[in-house]
Amino acid sequence: MKLFSLISAISVFVTLLTIQATQVDKPEMISKKEWGGKEKTGEIPTHEIEYITIHHGGVEFPEDKDPKEYMRNLQKFSQDDKNWIDIPYHFCIDLDGKIYQARPLEYPGDTNTEYDPAGHALINVMGNYEVQKIKPEQIEAIIHLSAWLAQEYEVPTDSIATHKDHSDQTVCPGKDLYKYFEDGTIISGIKELLSK
Repeated sequence: MKLFSLISAISVFVTLLTIQATQVDKPEMISKKEWGGKEKTGEIPTHEIEYITIHHGGVEFPEDKDPKEYMRNLQKFSQDDKNWIDIPYHFCIDLDGKIYQARPLEYPGDTNTEYDPAGHALINVMGNYEVQKIKPEQIEAIIHLSAWLAQEYEVPTDSIATHKDHSDQTVCPGKDLYKYFEDGTIISGIKELLSK
C-alpha cells in the first residue's frame, strides 16, 4: 500500500513537472510607462478574449524611426483625433521584434473597418507589409506572443487569424506578412510552442 502511494505521488509529481514544462513563458514587453504612454481615457465595456488577430500599421516604418515615438504619436492620434480610449491594439511589435504594451487587454480594441473587435486580442506589427518585408524577428515575436495569449486565454489555434480574415475592407496585415499565415508558418510555430 505504501509502495502504491509512493508510485502515485511520483506520478503526480512527474505530471506536474510535465505541465510546467509545457508552459509558454510570457514574452518580454516594453511597458506603457517605459515608452512614455498615458493612461486610457474614458470607460468602455470590458470583454473576454476569444480570438487573436494580427494587424499591420499600414504605414511604412523606416529602420531609423523611433518605435517609442511611434507609440506616443499613435496614442495621441487615437485619443485626440479618433476619440478612442487608447491605441486601438493591445500590443505592437517593432522592426526588431520587440513587443510594446498598448491598450489594456480587458478592453476591446478599435478598428476603421466593419468587423467587431470585441473578443479579439489585437497585435499590430509596425510597418506596411504590402511594401515592406517582414523580418524573422517579427515573425518570432508574433508566434511567441500569440502562443502565450492562446495559453493564457485558452484560444484555439483556429481562432488566430489576421484583420483581412475578419474584414472585406482591408488588405491588412499586408501580403508579405499574410503569406506566413497562408503557408502555415505562423500557426505551426504557435502549435509547436504550445506542445512543448
